[in-house]
Amino acid sequence: MILGIGNDLIDIRRVERTLERFGNRFTQRVFTEVERNKSDRRQARAASYAKRFAAKEACAKALGTGVPRRGVHWQHMGVVNLPSGKPTVALTGGALTRLQEITPAGMVAQIDITITDDYPLAQAFVIISALPEALEQDSSLDAGIVGR
Repeated sequence: MILGIGNDLIDIRRVERTLERFGNRFTQRVFTEVERNKSDRRQARAASYAKRFAAKEACAKALGTGVPRRGVHWQHMGVVNLPSGKPTVALTGGALTRLQEITPAGMVAQIDITITDDYPLAQAFVIISALPEALEQDSSLDAGIVGR
């Protein structure tokens, strides 16, 4: 069962200008430590940040909230890679609370995400779905299953 779908498209040049103007003030406010560490190591630093920003926007749309609304803030959503390399979004704080609110009883939420960039654009799609708890397997972390 699909609980929410979100997408976002961002101009990487906008992120480049924001990084030049605000630097660490922007990255510290919006991105998790894991995201900052990963993006700061990239040659295409602005593109990496832009993909993650688009993913956060898409995730907030899938949650039905936007940012910052209903207790959902930028750092409550972090793009992480599962052991397989597959990207997903780890939720904390208000974003996790919202996910729990929209997940029906007896179900487990799964967040599927795709992110891409082709200068000057970065794009992300997020689908949040609910699966019966009985289908959850020991490899649930690698499947992108989160929250209870």
